[in-house]
Amino acid sequence: MLQLPIQQSLFPESKENRSSVQKSRSGTFTDNMKLPIHRWFRYSAGFSAEWVEQEILAHKNNETSINVLDPFAGSATTLLAAEPIKIKAVGFEPHPFIHRVAKAKLGWNVDIKQLREIYREIIRKASEGIKESKRLDIPLLRKCFTNDSLNRLDSLKDTYLSEFDNGNAANEIIWLGITSILRACSTAGTAQWQYVLPNKKKSKVLEPFEAFTLKMEQMIKDINYAKHENWLSNSEIINTDARAPEYKKVELFDLVITSPPYPNNYDYADATRLEMTFWGEVQGWGDIHSAVRQYLLRSCSQHSAKEKLQLDDLLQDDILLPIKDEITKSCQELAKIRLTKGGKKTYHTMAAAYFTDLGNVFHALRPLCRKGCRMCFVVGDSAPYGVYLAVDKWLGELALAAGFKSYSFEKIRDRNVKWKNRKHRVPLHEGRLWIEG
Repeated sequence: MLQLPIQQSLFPESKENRSSVQKSRSGTFTDNMKLPIHRWFRYSAGFSAEWVEQEILAHKNNETSINVLDPFAGSATTLLAAEPIKIKAVGFEPHPFIHRVAKAKLGWNVDIKQLREIYREIIRKASEGIKESKRLDIPLLRKCFTNDSLNRLDSLKDTYLSEFDNGNAANEIIWLGITSILRACSTAGTAQWQYVLPNKKKSKVLEPFEAFTLKMEQMIKDINYAKHENWLSNSEIINTDARAPEYKKVELFDLVITSPPYPNNYDYADATRLEMTFWGEVQGWGDIHSAVRQYLLRSCSQHSAKEKLQLDDLLQDDILLPIKDEITKSCQELAKIRLTKGGKKTYHTMAAAYFTDLGNVFHALRPLCRKGCRMCFVVGDSAPYGVYLAVDKWLGELALAAGFKSYSFEKIRDRNVKWKNRKHRVPLHEGRLWIEG
């Protein structure tokens, strides 16, 4: 029986103006964890699916059809938000593991009976073949799981890989089901931004076969709901880099809705280290750069340090000409301040590389967007080592230089205003950078 409300949209109208609904949280993924299919996997990046749907509907207005793009698609929030209202959406995502997560979500339109048969068969075979895990020597797995839990999880994994890892949509949902229970079955805590915390133990830990059953039944319920509501299942996720996307242009895009990484030193590659280690895609933290980080926007100092970037070389890139004076001043200040800090983090080259990358994104998007298109980038400013980076203003100037016509900024909320135990006391904000094409 369907337990979710039946409605044309995934989100019903409230008595108040819907533009005020959760405005301060429209730049977060929090509310999506209550929504069908969105909730299959929690990823650090993202924004409110409700807000995305509102913006698509507002842009569509009297148009018969529009094409939507998310060049930083993550776990497919924009793409899934478009499906209940029958809009075609395309996403770019360079993180190979998260691309697979998003693709599995978008493959939701499968036969429910077959899906249930597959997952039950995997549990049956896995329960009969439990062995002592051979991976207790991998530090992260040893710290995050009891021996018994790892034995059972490995049995699920081995059963899946030996018979069901063939790429079809139903089996990719099974893969995501196993992936999504790892943290529920782990004794390790999880930080706010999805970093795993092996030294922070939690009391409630699920048994793997039980957790897998619960997850698969939740997925089946969500699929049943989406089918009942006649969602359109034709969004597309492409494993490509928005700085130079490998995309065969069929139709131009009318609306771009996205949230690029913020220049705040969050390491998106490290956020999925537990899951990637479990599936054998990395053996440890040292593998993260070659497996993931090298493909991502340069928004953390771990990335800029690993690539041994040189500030002078970065600042000579013509892409930065519209903001060269301002960014040069900030980066040079960071270069001096970092030498007085214990970590000596390479924020100076990270900042220069970040805006170079976004400048290239705007140049790559311009030929993909229809004349008169509208783009919304949910962004947040930053102040590494207390040096302010005017993110929304600088990105707006870079967009103009790429051929877009105008930009404006709509603040959603203030950040970094509760200064107790903060490393710096620079007020920050988050909001929507609107770019008109």
